[in-house]
Amino acid sequence: MSSPLAYFLTWSTYGTWLHGRDTGSVDRQHNIPGTPFLPPDPQMENWRRDAMRQVPYSLDGRRRDVVLRTIMEVCAHRRWILHAAHVRTTHVHVVVAASVVPEKVMADLKAWSSRRLREVFAESTSRDRWTQHGSTRYINDAESLEAAVAYVVDEQGGAMSVYDSRNDRNEPNEPDA
Repeated sequence: MSSPLAYFLTWSTYGTWLHGRDTGSVDRQHNIPGTPFLPPDPQMENWRRDAMRQVPYSLDGRRRDVVLRTIMEVCAHRRWILHAAHVRTTHVHVVVAASVVPEKVMADLKAWSSRRLREVFAESTSRDRWTQHGSTRYINDAESLEAAVAYVVDEQGGAMSVYDSRNDRNEPNEPDA
């Protein structure tokens, strides 16, 4: 079997995308493109909320920019090819080509982003910022890569902190004013 062309990674901020929520959520059995989200389950959502150790963590504009710049720096340092990234208030999407498994890429991006957030905003080392894992999808052909980049950059609603390699520049895109 050949190596994937890239990975499509998604992870959410701590406590903001709980299983059971009415807009749906994803687990290991519902993480394949085309499969439905988990159905709403208010009891499950309440149970998850009650089990939280901390309040939910959201990314404001400055924090989103720090996370995006960190993703770009880590990819450059590791010589991974960053195709697209979109850091939103409650979740992050990244399309990246790397010679390591997607779990390693995601773990590194989350760890370095946490470190930078701690440094810039004097946040506690014990603060949970991210969900435990996330979604790791393999991209195996050019058409799927193009679709993933378009989804991440163009189909998330209003642009927040965005990197789009199609612009052929190394600075994050500025949201439309």
